[in-house]
Amino acid sequence: MATYIYETVPDSPGESVRRFEVKQSMKDAPLTHDPETGKPVRRVISGGLAIMTGRRGLATTGSGSAARQHSCAGGSCGCC
Repeated sequence: MATYIYETVPDSPGESVRRFEVKQSMKDAPLTHDPETGKPVRRVISGGLAIMTGRRGLATTGSGSAARQHSCAGGSCGCC
């Protein structure tokens, strides 16, 4: 079971947003309404821990005077 973050969709610019977590199977359809208030909701996309292996897409850091290798063309994006 995965934990998903949802937030209510505000009706007006000053309305507060309520965020909540729901444990769901990855096969379940996303929620469309807040179970407590009935307001429309959207799923929040958040970062997570990703472990990448293999030659492609792996950012590695050498020790000492070894050069750094990045999948983002030299680390210019600020990811490392």
